[in-house]
Amino acid sequence: MIDFNSVGGAFSLLTSDWSAWIYLIPGLIIGLFFGAMPGISITMAMAIFLPMTLYMDFLPAIIFLTSIYTGAGFGGSVPAVLMNIPGTSSAVATTFDGYPMARSGQHNKALGIALASSVIGTLSSYILLFVLIAPISRVVLKMGPLELFFVAAWGLMLLGSLAGRSLARGLLAGVFGVLLGTVGMNTAGFIRGTMGVPWLLDGIPTIPAMMGLLAASQLLGLINTTYLVEDEASRKISFRQIVSGLRQAISYPAIILRGAVIGILVGAIPGVGSSISNLLSYSETKRNAPDGDTFGQGNPKGVIAAEAANSSSEGGAMATMLALGIPGGGATAILLAAFAMHNIVGGPSFIGHNKDIVYAIIFSNFAQAVLLLMVGLGFVYIAGYVVRVPLRYLIPTILVVSTFGSYAIDGTSSGPITLFVFSLLGWAMVRYGYPVAATVVGLLLGGLLESNLLRTYQVSGGDPAYALERPGALLILAIMVVSVTITAVSKARRRAGDAAVGQQKPAPKA
Repeated sequence: MIDFNSVGGAFSLLTSDWSAWIYLIPGLIIGLFFGAMPGISITMAMAIFLPMTLYMDFLPAIIFLTSIYTGAGFGGSVPAVLMNIPGTSSAVATTFDGYPMARSGQHNKALGIALASSVIGTLSSYILLFVLIAPISRVVLKMGPLELFFVAAWGLMLLGSLAGRSLARGLLAGVFGVLLGTVGMNTAGFIRGTMGVPWLLDGIPTIPAMMGLLAASQLLGLINTTYLVEDEASRKISFRQIVSGLRQAISYPAIILRGAVIGILVGAIPGVGSSISNLLSYSETKRNAPDGDTFGQGNPKGVIAAEAANSSSEGGAMATMLALGIPGGGATAILLAAFAMHNIVGGPSFIGHNKDIVYAIIFSNFAQAVLLLMVGLGFVYIAGYVVRVPLRYLIPTILVVSTFGSYAIDGTSSGPITLFVFSLLGWAMVRYGYPVAATVVGLLLGGLLESNLLRTYQVSGGDPAYALERPGALLILAIMVVSVTITAVSKARRRAGDAAVGQQKPAPKA
């Protein structure tokens, strides 16, 4: 499985020319900065600097772009924790517990937890990629629309855990999100819900919609608040607390490992990626945690699960790109463009004839993960000062930056309009007790569910027996059923245990 001759060649490549290492730290800093900017996606950050790589050698160019990829993967968690703004769709689940921790004055610890989880998740994904790149590529080749549909449906199961106090309102919010996700023209040529607006043919712009639902709606509710963290003593920026968060994340190796495995497997599936893996990891961690009822209220385990999965998705997407030449998402598509700029074609022929370069790229990612810990510590320390800025300055600044970020996505007014509409929608949902997170999950998964279900119908000709020919899909379905069953049983046991404890308590004296 591991070609040790190629491993030796990789070390020779990396040690013979030190120019490749020069771009590591600048790439990480660029990625962190752009990832923390609302509306600026990882893909956009890499695309901006892609032309620069034309003047580099191939290996330094790829290392520079992957450094941006790695930095931006963690950078999105900083606004997710501090301002409830997911810098990317992969940081959605980070907001569920990261932002409540920040609001309660635990912003230092939350940032440290997110950093450690991201570093370990990234490192784990590349270790597994180093060992399993060939088997992973063979599995990905066998993934069809039915398997992708079940993966998306598994992500949609998270709606049950995001329902809040009212299951009915949670499900209604989730179904509403799914309907929003199917707006536009589908693969069969049918147009739904566009109201004659041309730019809705491609669907509702996801990033501006998420920013409006999760961030702007919360900011509107903080207008009468003086600071993000109301307790003055809790607004301190403590390097010790950030390091304490690092140690706390390391104390939950099982959660990080589970998130890393989910991230790698889901991240390797083209078109799915980290936007679902962080939700699946969060859901599975909540299901297995004895204190699952506290998720969404500032439980550190939720941040660990989300960040470990979204960071490890990078390794899964890279496996698909390197081994098959198939981009798992926008970021890996940019990497393939960099390959093409240097007259190199990614895929089986590349990995077959250039294993030393493949291993060199993987080893450089090991170094990126280690350096991310050091660079990230300084970055989150500086970013933590956001909590000390009065909200009368912070709110308009965030709204202006979010508006510019939403405009920068495609350079049209569709982004700012979407941001404004969904800000009002999110505020109304919060005002009347509907869980915004459930709508966000539905929005992310609605189009994926529909497109893969339609493709499955077209491939199978509408024959239900087609599912019997797809053992991988049946395996995913079985895992889903087992997961739901275990969740229901654990909840029932928890309720029975709480009832038993309540009966054992002595009655109060008159």
